[in-house]
Amino acid sequence: MGTEVHSDWGDWLVRRIERASPDGVAVWFLGGNGFALKDCAGTVLLIDPYLGTGDLHVPDRPETIRMIPVPFDPKDFSTVDALFVTHEHSDHCHEASQAPLLAGTGTPLYAPSESISRCRDEETWHEGRAIDPNQFHTRTAGETVSVGAFDVIVADARDPAAVDPVSYVVEHEAGTFFHAGDGRPSDAFETVGDRYDIDLGAVALGTTGRIQYPNDDQPRTVTFYNDGDEVIKIANQLRLDALLPSHYDLWRGVLADPKALHEHAHTMAFPRRLEIARIGDRLDLTLGG
Repeated sequence: MGTEVHSDWGDWLVRRIERASPDGVAVWFLGGNGFALKDCAGTVLLIDPYLGTGDLHVPDRPETIRMIPVPFDPKDFSTVDALFVTHEHSDHCHEASQAPLLAGTGTPLYAPSESISRCRDEETWHEGRAIDPNQFHTRTAGETVSVGAFDVIVADARDPAAVDPVSYVVEHEAGTFFHAGDGRPSDAFETVGDRYDIDLGAVALGTTGRIQYPNDDQPRTVTFYNDGDEVIKIANQLRLDALLPSHYDLWRGVLADPKALHEHAHTMAFPRRLEIARIGDRLDLTLGG
C-alpha cells in the first residue's frame, strides 16, 4: 500500500462538512486546488483533494514541498457522493489522498482517461483496499455527470503540462461553481463563459520562483500555473461574477499573493468581485444570492 497521509487538524474539517446544513451550496477550500461542495440535500462532492506533502527526490521532477496543513484524513469521511479529478498530476490525482476515500465510502471517481489509467492500473491504489474497478469512470469534455441535485459538466481546459486536462462546471439551483483545474487562458474558457452563467470560479494562481530539482546543484527558476494577469484574463473569458484564486498556497518557492489580484482586476469588466479564501474556509452559493 502506498504512503498514507495524516491530518494536521484531526477530523475537525470533515466533521464541520458533515454537520453543515447549507441553504444552497457550501464550498470549502481544501488548499492547493482542492474543493468540497455540499448542498442543502446533503450531497457531497470533492474536486482534486490533495493531502500529500509533495514530491521529493524523484528524478527529473521538481522537489515540491507542501507549505500548508494537511486538513483531513481521507479515512474520516463516511460519505462522499462523487469525486472529480481534473488531470493526472500527483497533486490532483493522488493515491494516498483518494484511494482511501474510494475504499471507505464506495464513491465513484470521475476523471479524464490519463488520470483513470493511473489510478486504476497502479497496484498501490488497490493493494490492501476494497476498491471496485467499477468505481472508476472516464469522462471527456461535453459529458455531464448528475449527482443528486448537481449537474457536473465536463469542459475542456488548456494545460500544456498535462495529457488530457479538463475543467468542471458544477450547476445547482443555488448557483454555478466552476473549477478550472490548472488551466491557462484559452478558447475553451471563452466557450464556457459563453455557455454558462458562473457565480463562483476557482482559477489556479501561481508565480515565478525557485524550485530545487534532485539532480541539480542549484534551484531552477520555474513558473507555476497562471500569473496575475493570466488569472484576470481567464476571469474575463469566463465572465465570472466572483473569482476565487486557488493553488497559490501550496508549494515552497512559488507561493503567490491573491490579494494582488485586486490591482490586476481594477479596470477590467470581470470578475465583479474577488473572493480570498484560506485553507478550510467556506463560501456559500444561495438561492437568489
